[in-house]
Amino acid sequence: MKKTYFIGLLLLICNIGLTQTQRVNPLNRAMESYLKEKEAKVGVVVTDSMGNVIAWVNGNYQFPMQSVFKFHIAMVVLAEVDKGTFTLDQKMVIKKSDLKTKTWSPIRDLYPKGTTLTLAEIIDFTVSQSDNNGCDYLLKLIGGPQVVEDYFREKGYPNISIQVNEAKMHKSWNMQYKNWITPAECNRILFDFHQQNQTFLSVDCKKFLLQCMLNTETGMKRLKGKLPEGTPVAHKTGSSGSNTNGVTAAANDVGIVFLPNRNGFIISVFVSQSTESEDVNEEIIANLCLIAWEYFNPKE
Repeated sequence: MKKTYFIGLLLLICNIGLTQTQRVNPLNRAMESYLKEKEAKVGVVVTDSMGNVIAWVNGNYQFPMQSVFKFHIAMVVLAEVDKGTFTLDQKMVIKKSDLKTKTWSPIRDLYPKGTTLTLAEIIDFTVSQSDNNGCDYLLKLIGGPQVVEDYFREKGYPNISIQVNEAKMHKSWNMQYKNWITPAECNRILFDFHQQNQTFLSVDCKKFLLQCMLNTETGMKRLKGKLPEGTPVAHKTGSSGSNTNGVTAAANDVGIVFLPNRNGFIISVFVSQSTESEDVNEEIIANLCLIAWEYFNPKE
């Protein structure tokens, strides 16, 4: 009993110390000040190239992921490639019945009657262009959303829930809340994925996924929105749109921002419960990333 009490007290002291450290950090103060008057629940965590958490706002809050989870799905599919279950050049038949109509899908727009694509092409469509039909095809291929959640929890990332696919999220507004992650956990996964000695994927599969993220075409006004032109950002966005009450559940962007010195920082931004416009939600993400960029690149 005494031992349990001591461990609990030690953890509490550590958490208090971490919170105090974050509050005196100039980056954290700048972000908190910027967010004061925003009509939204915003979570942001910034991690430097050494793994130090430099900024933390609502880092342990459970935010709906929306399409951010396509990054995690792609990781699990590629882990199966590394096992030999699939190959990236394997031909996959996509039937017309796989292509839902009332959803975002560049694959369907290009091939409305169905087509045959390589697994690599489907992953690229799903990550780079956030294709919802491609996403659900990949989930079906590996056994469903629970497989993805189990993969990360078994690797020591408990603060993530992936329970439903895109089709189910489109049926009910509240379904999206079944897929959540904390900004802190999202950053931890991204940081570990980016390490040279990462254990998620082979070198080739990691390189492939990183390139898909660098090629992301969605959310150009979010993390990349106010950075110097040409700044490489490997990222994944997620969006819910707004409901009939004008509330946005998710305007997200998470990723790796590469600095001129070739180092980078990890940043996860989740905007939820927002009554702001879409433009303002995206500007929140862009400004938070810019604040982080200027912290790591101080003006002389």
